[in-house]
Amino acid sequence: MNHRTLKFTLVLLLAAISLGVFAQRRGGRDVSNAKTARAYDHLGTPDWTNNPAFKKDVFTFARLKYGAWGPGDWRGGRRWSTDFPDADLNLSYRLQQMTSMKVDPDGVVVEILDPNLFNYPWVYMVEPGSLYFTEEEAETLRKYFFNGGFMMVDDFWGEAEWENLYDEIKKVFPDREPIELEMDHPIFHTVFDIKLAKHEMQVPNVRTGTEHQWTGITYERHDAKQVHFKGIFDDKQRMMVFIAHNTDNGDGWEREGENEYYFREFAEKKAYPLGINVIFYAMTH
Repeated sequence: MNHRTLKFTLVLLLAAISLGVFAQRRGGRDVSNAKTARAYDHLGTPDWTNNPAFKKDVFTFARLKYGAWGPGDWRGGRRWSTDFPDADLNLSYRLQQMTSMKVDPDGVVVEILDPNLFNYPWVYMVEPGSLYFTEEEAETLRKYFFNGGFMMVDDFWGEAEWENLYDEIKKVFPDREPIELEMDHPIFHTVFDIKLAKHEMQVPNVRTGTEHQWTGITYERHDAKQVHFKGIFDDKQRMMVFIAHNTDNGDGWEREGENEYYFREFAEKKAYPLGINVIFYAMTH
């Protein structure tokens, strides 16, 4: 994995964040066999091209497809696809729009045992409440992380879902613990200098977020009021996993075009700055 040698010069925003026009939402589809995000109709997300000579030097949004257990996976094994492909495409677009990073406009879906996993230095995993790793998958992920890979975990709520993620991630890192990150950590200040307190960083689903202007509520469950950001580090203190618990940044990326209040309050102020920061931090540390 050679992403540590890549150099990206960012165009920093010196004023308040302004992401411009809304992206139009694209509807739900059967994505059980998806390999790329742009394989599906994507009304609204602008397309762009990169120099073919540098095809392997661009950042690609890679979504991790994983297995699940039991009735807790209420969509029959597709919780990994939540907010797909809109979140992937929209964040990729904003990343290339607001920085000088060269970004793949397509994105990919990659399975844990797919050898191509090692071609993607950054992967995104969502809704691990019924996540299940086999021994082979845990071993593959261990090799991936210790060879420079990075994973962002997002969009899961409450203590039961946390316990399931914890149990499964311990298969990968039996001798390591997730460490709570405070808001002075560099990951929150790489591109965007996020000045919000941690409790202000909660991103709800679009319905709860739209109703927030009247209710003041951002949490989706009563045991999920407190946002947690956690990291898992190697022996040299390189972060390998970033965990966003009790928040849903993916909805902030996916649903940006559905409601202006939701966009301004959650996508613009929180979800996009955090997502861009996490990617830049992973690719440069």
